[in-house]
Amino acid sequence: MTRFRLTARKCATAMLLALAALAIGAVFGRAQGSTAAVAAAPSNTATPVITGSAEPGSTLTASTGSWSGTAPFTFAYQWTRCDQNGNGCSAISSATGGSYAAQNADSGSTIRVTVTATNADGPSQSTSAATPPIGTPANTAAPTISGTTQQGQTLTTSNGTWNGTAPIAFAYQWSRCDQNDNSCAAISGATSQSYQLQNVDIGNTLQSTVTGSNTVGSQKAQSSATGVVTITPPVTGCPSGSGAIQIGDLQPPARLAIDQQTVTPGVVTPSTQTIQLHFRVTACSGRPVQGALVYETAVPYNQYSIPPEGTTAADGTVNLNMNQETGFPAARNQELLVVFVRASKPGEPITSGVSTRLLVSFPVSLKQQ
Repeated sequence: MTRFRLTARKCATAMLLALAALAIGAVFGRAQGSTAAVAAAPSNTATPVITGSAEPGSTLTASTGSWSGTAPFTFAYQWTRCDQNGNGCSAISSATGGSYAAQNADSGSTIRVTVTATNADGPSQSTSAATPPIGTPANTAAPTISGTTQQGQTLTTSNGTWNGTAPIAFAYQWSRCDQNDNSCAAISGATSQSYQLQNVDIGNTLQSTVTGSNTVGSQKAQSSATGVVTITPPVTGCPSGSGAIQIGDLQPPARLAIDQQTVTPGVVTPSTQTIQLHFRVTACSGRPVQGALVYETAVPYNQYSIPPEGTTAADGTVNLNMNQETGFPAARNQELLVVFVRASKPGEPITSGVSTRLLVSFPVSLKQQ
């Protein structure tokens, strides 16, 4: 009986040791299983991107995209040719590098690239967005607008710079925006390369949209906005500043004015053989004009001689001498000597431009000798 009890005790102890060993093994087994779960195949977090011009002969380059998972990764590439919408893709033979030179055969098609990332736990793939159709016009420098942003002035847009299969044709559309370059709307009929600013454009800005088209497709490019369109200041023809005006700087609609005239002697008599007429020529609110030509003749013309044209000095004045002729006096009761005076700009027609004409009169006394 005693031996049986000892044997039972030994069996119980052995069973306890075995159970403890199983428990320890289970603990270590779980720890090893947890470590294995950390390893993972690549998972794409940002798709690959293709850079380069979408035209035959241009090299397209693929990025790998971004990936999570257990490093290190190796990458493989496969370029595909797709329809214009990026669908119906088929692998391009031997196009398995990180870059691809677009071919003439690609014209009108789009290109995608599929990147395969592989690590110790397996491979994973991600495909880029499609390029524009190969050969489609691609704008590389935006159009620019030249011209003065004033009412009535003409603006002109450049085409900008384009890549793509030649020939490329261009179409234009002008838009009117608010003064902050927002709320832009196409201007009806403004579809030429140039646009003349209208009254309605005052206080707004302008943009041009250029569309480049070829047999493959088309693309739009937009210019930056112009400055705010302002009212055109009135044209006066007057040079800026103050003081004397050089006759060459005076332009229509400005006009010359004869605003001062005197005669020496002050009264013309039958014994007055020579008279001197003094004139002052001005423009632009009384500024003296230097270099104007002044012509004069008595009316009727044969009372006094017609002197050569005189030229005004810096103060706008000129003196012209006339000699008595047989036609004076013109009448027995003559009281005035009427003189026709003309001031003009050298080289201009005497009846247009800035010229002016005036009839002036001076006192006559036939009683004095």
